[in-house]
Amino acid sequence: MASDAASTAVVTDIAVGGMTCAACVRRVERKLGKLDGVTAEVNLATGRARVSHPARVTTDELTSAVEAAGYTAHLVVPSAEGQRPARTEDSTEADAEQERERLLITAALSLPVLVLSMVPALQFDNWQWLCFVLAAPVAAWGAWPFHQRALSGLRHAGATMDTLVSLGVVASFCWSAYALFLGGAGEPGMRMPFSLVPSSSEGMAHVYLEAAVGVPLFVLAGRFLEGRARRGTGAALRSLAQLAAKEVTVRRRGSEELLPIERLRVGDVFVVRPGERVATDGAVTEGSSAVDLSLVTGESEPVEAGPGTSVTGGSVNVGGLLLVRATAVGADTQLARITKLVTDAQAGKARAQRLADTVAGVFVPVVLALAATTLGFWLGADADRQAAITAAVAVLVVACPCALGLATPTALMAATGRGARLGVLVSGPQALEGLQHVDTVVLDKTGTLTSGHMSVGRVTAVPDGLDANEVIRLAGAVEQGSEHPLGRAISAHARRAAGDNPLPAVFGFRAAAGHGVSGHVDGHEVEVLAPDGTELPASLRAARERADEAARTAVLVRVDDAAAAIVEVADLVRPGSYRAVDRLRRLGVRPVLATGDRAAVARAVAEDLGIAEVHARCTPQDKAELVRRLRAEGRRVAVVGDGVNDAAALAGADLGIAMGTGTDVAIGAADVTLVRSDIEALADAVRLARHTLGTIRVNLVWAFGYNAVTMPLAMVGLLNPMVAAVAMSLSSVLVVANSLRLRTWQPSPARQPRPRSAPRSIL
Repeated sequence: MASDAASTAVVTDIAVGGMTCAACVRRVERKLGKLDGVTAEVNLATGRARVSHPARVTTDELTSAVEAAGYTAHLVVPSAEGQRPARTEDSTEADAEQERERLLITAALSLPVLVLSMVPALQFDNWQWLCFVLAAPVAAWGAWPFHQRALSGLRHAGATMDTLVSLGVVASFCWSAYALFLGGAGEPGMRMPFSLVPSSSEGMAHVYLEAAVGVPLFVLAGRFLEGRARRGTGAALRSLAQLAAKEVTVRRRGSEELLPIERLRVGDVFVVRPGERVATDGAVTEGSSAVDLSLVTGESEPVEAGPGTSVTGGSVNVGGLLLVRATAVGADTQLARITKLVTDAQAGKARAQRLADTVAGVFVPVVLALAATTLGFWLGADADRQAAITAAVAVLVVACPCALGLATPTALMAATGRGARLGVLVSGPQALEGLQHVDTVVLDKTGTLTSGHMSVGRVTAVPDGLDANEVIRLAGAVEQGSEHPLGRAISAHARRAAGDNPLPAVFGFRAAAGHGVSGHVDGHEVEVLAPDGTELPASLRAARERADEAARTAVLVRVDDAAAAIVEVADLVRPGSYRAVDRLRRLGVRPVLATGDRAAVARAVAEDLGIAEVHARCTPQDKAELVRRLRAEGRRVAVVGDGVNDAAALAGADLGIAMGTGTDVAIGAADVTLVRSDIEALADAVRLARHTLGTIRVNLVWAFGYNAVTMPLAMVGLLNPMVAAVAMSLSSVLVVANSLRLRTWQPSPARQPRPRSAPRSIL
């Protein structure tokens, strides 16, 4: 349960048991909506109701309302880690096992009845009585879940899919019993031909026990397969929850202690051995290793971790032993936030789902009316009573609101789970719909298209002098203690280039404010300074001019009073940005660069990436105004940003997209979060959204089309009830199976367009 500080509204999640179709969803929502100030969204695929209600409405009142509608209800209470809901997983597994047992027993009793009814050559004297004995427990016990829910609906003046199934089974069995006991079908020598369509017969010597057992058998089988597939669509969310550690080894006062994760506190130092999962978010205090983030953020390559490096809970230590100081625990961790975002996304409803739920709300009463009309028409036309009842039963059985109810939520569950695996978190169905229609994306520069920190892009050494590697080693040594961003960039680059070898010591270090630094390194006098006003060799002059044209900062390195190299430093474009812009353009999305940086830098980055529209020196208000202007032109605008200055533009766009390393303000204003802070994931998100909405359209066309075709066939007597039961069961299974394909959806292979300027990292 969570409360919005800005209002008295409270949001409560309730696990609802016993729902089988969209009509059930409609009934629960209507029942909850009758409470004062309460609104509810019920998801058939997850079996959850997300209820927004005033604080004065208690949770007991909410669960009582659900139970009054004829369903079971219990609160979904988060565990201490903010991950695993209480009871739901165990109860789901127990329900699945009960369904399996009922299905197996029903199948064992039903198969002999189906074989004898469908193969006249196998029929023997009194075979119909054996079938009656076998069919009775199937019609009563095997179909009991349908009868129970139908009676519950009747008590609450409602009708659902179970009402249709129950009526079909009862009508078939009662008609058969009447024919056996009173209609002459009980004669020892009775033989019955089989037909795929209802047919009249002389007198009443025809029984429909195959329909009485076939309907519950095939519906139970369909529900069982459907349940397995639905649980599969939520596998990604369950796998995220399972990444949460249950125990952690904490180091205190020199000794180690194994504790439940609930007892871990911010500031505690815990041990992560090779192969273990990082228990919670933290910063490495000792040790050096690499961590695998693939299951958390989708990052394909292990990331190096050492003292001062931040690590994410749920990632796997693939190298050496690490000591980590916890910086976030429980619901504040990145893994918990990811899980919550995915859960929230799956709780929402797309517009297509609302339409399907509205149709399903009147679907069952309409079917009941059509079945009664069919029976009356056939009898009024002096048709055989047996054929009339059979046609009416077929209408009841073939109708399927289940497929309507499952068409959208199962696809959304699979898509949001797959997106989480790929490092794309969507806030809900509306975000997916927004992604599908985006035609313009406004991109921030710093931290979005670029790395967000200064890096060395190129080192140009004087010909016939010290080579570039040696120059950067000497310059990095002098800059080791520097606090200047340029100095830190040069020093970090030198350390990476040196690998395991330490940089040499510096003696006689001197710093001149606004000029540069100098010192003695390995017997050389080394200066790192601005090149302004310095006479340079031709090769270094060309390097400085190239840096100026690319809006980079040129740094001169002098060794023993002679110019040795020009080091180009800049906030470099991320390698994935080239592919991202190219892929967005191929998807028909127009990129626009809007940055607070100076015009020369903005134009250089835009030219490098091939972005035609550039807006520099933008304030937060300018960015928000740009978004308003683009939307006024009729464009569907997405904004990508990572800072506080992007929050207004993110909130004002059709779709806000935040980088995972961005500020909480930016992430809070966004509809989509790119966990890996990889802008290329945006193209994956657009493609996934389009694929998901396409899957939903196919599901809905199938669900509506199935009912539009099969019900008229049943009404005119062209469907046997048993065939109708098979068709109805398969309709739901096919919808869920189609949605399940989204779990294996793959991004397109990364395209590698060449940068439009010189390579970004050359030594």
